[in-house]
This record gives sequence, structure tokens and C-alpha cells, in this order.
Amino acid sequence: MNFHLNEGIEILERTPKTLEWFLTGLSNGWLECDEGEGTWNAIQVVEHLIEGEKHNWIPRLKMIFHDGEKTVFPPFDRFSHLEEGASRSLEEKLLEFAALRSSNLNELKELVVKHRHSLDATGMHPAFGKVSARELVSTWVVHDLTHLSQVVRVLSNRYREDVGPWKEYLGILNRGERA
Repeated sequence: MNFHLNEGIEILERTPKTLEWFLTGLSNGWLECDEGEGTWNAIQVVEHLIEGEKHNWIPRLKMIFHDGEKTVFPPFDRFSHLEEGASRSLEEKLLEFAALRSSNLNELKELVVKHRHSLDATGMHPAFGKVSARELVSTWVVHDLTHLSQVVRVLSNRYREDVGPWKEYLGILNRGERA
């Protein structure tokens, strides 16, 4: 096993700033591009991450620590952010994400460190059955990395045709076939 809570927190702490530095100030051409019908643009990824902070990670961790396997997690609607209107700017959404993440990381540390809850504690996922707190937090970390990668891939794809023959050497445009 490679998971260490402090190392996982290192990634979770950096995701909001990474997105802020990478996306703030980009033109709408970059922010609104996607990979076709049914795919997400960078703004939608941020909105999805906000929903996860509100309804997924910490609520499920609390259920593991307080209910164990007695209560099944409520399903997480991975697409609920698509129903929200575009009433706020990207910068406002990034600020909300950063604030939620900071609060959630403080709560994670409090739950695990102060209350000495074991990361081996288990709960019940609606699709997977028994899952551990360690698996949940590990998934949270990899989920962040997945969406950071997604944003980079979506933006890269915008210039897919413009790179001409160099596409052959750009692994991100070839689904990782070449590095």
C-alpha cells in the first residue's frame, strides 16, 4: 500500500491553487472548449469538484466513522453541476472551491487525528459495498488528479488539428499512446 494520509493531503491542498493558477485569466475559448457532446469543459470540472466537496467526501467519511456499515451512502449525482446556471464567474467558483476544500481538509484532519478514527473503518457504498475510509480518501486524491488531467487534456484537444503532423508525438492527443 502506498497511501499515507499526509501525502494525500499534500495533493488535496494543492488542487485549488493549481486550478486557480492554470485557469484564471484564460479566454472563454479555452475555458469553454470541450471534447464534444457529453463532455465537460474546464468550468464544468470546477463545478463538479465543488459538488464533491459539498456532498461526497466528508459526508461519506463522517458516515463511515459514525454509522459504519449500518447505513449505505446516498448516491452521489456526478452530473448535478450541469443543472446549475452560469450565474457566477469562474473566479467566484474557484474561490468557493478553495474555501470548501480548506474547510473539508480541516475537518478531515480533525476526524482522523483529533478523534483518532481509524482509516481502516468501513462503510457501505451503494455500488461497491464495503469500502474503507482509507479507500475513500485515496479515491478523493486520485479524483483530483483525474480532473486535473482532464482539464489539461480538454485544453490540449482544442489544438488537436492545429499541431499538424506533430500530433504523432503528443501523447496527450493520442490517448497516452506516446509520451
